[in-house]
Amino acid sequence: MHHYLDFEKPIAELEGKIEELRHLTGTEVNIAEEVAKLQTKVEKQLSQLYAKLSPWQKALVARHPDRPHALDYIEGLIEDFTPLAGDRLFGEDAAVVGGLGRFRGRSVMVLGIEKGKDTESRVRHNFGMAKPEGYRKAQRLMLMADHFKLPVISFVDTTGAFPGADAEARGQAEAIAKSIEVSFQLRVPFVSVVIGEGGSGGAIALASANAVLMLEHSIYSVISPEGCASILWRDGTMNQAAAEALKLTAQDLLELRTIDAVVPEPLGGAHRDPKAAMGAVADEIQRQFEAMAPLDGGQLRAKRREKFLEMGKVGLG
Repeated sequence: MHHYLDFEKPIAELEGKIEELRHLTGTEVNIAEEVAKLQTKVEKQLSQLYAKLSPWQKALVARHPDRPHALDYIEGLIEDFTPLAGDRLFGEDAAVVGGLGRFRGRSVMVLGIEKGKDTESRVRHNFGMAKPEGYRKAQRLMLMADHFKLPVISFVDTTGAFPGADAEARGQAEAIAKSIEVSFQLRVPFVSVVIGEGGSGGAIALASANAVLMLEHSIYSVISPEGCASILWRDGTMNQAAAEALKLTAQDLLELRTIDAVVPEPLGGAHRDPKAAMGAVADEIQRQFEAMAPLDGGQLRAKRREKFLEMGKVGLG
């Protein structure tokens, strides 16, 4: 069963008719031609809808429950993945996944923030909201990658770091800041991909990379539209206005030079064809690694730092 967003109701009706026709049996009516016509209408409507999505609608697509998550990308793109657990200080945080593997024949360190797919896995992964031990595990794995000269790939999908009292007591802000600091110290290629939501410092901790990529319908922002609306207007009905003001879409952020590339999604979003979405992400990661190949460790580190310092200069200007 497909999960349809509110603005996809016309698509839901057409695809419902297609399913009804495909389940017809014992009739002399040739349904293939009718199904083909309806499918053409679906593709046309999807093209029209997704060509003019508002920022709020993009936020809804970025959160689509069927959208592939970090573990899906790891399973689909990383061969011989060996997960590594624990921060060696407190414990294991399932919201941050990571380990060693091979990406198109290249040994890499992979990190990801995993939301989970169903109730059980979402609870296990804390809905993709990492605690300090998750960020300290990420630091440990990044430093390991640097020691063994392994490129780093991260898949970011989080509403933000976990805001609970226990996380604050264990140094949430320091853990995020330290993750960013460690990212800037790396002397290996680092590519980060925002595959769904990139929420605040919880995302930046794993996205302070040489190349920051975003999927076409993903979002990346200092705060969620709902959080922004509650602070600025104290009105939950202002979510759409907040999304507009935040400039959180991939297209906005590319124009603002906050990210480096937008990865196109299949028609109707990554959830409609996860394999094609993953293939497009893999191709762009490969392209970024090839562009970094001539750079030595010092140059990679310097360019990463310059990239983020330049953002501050542009903002102040």
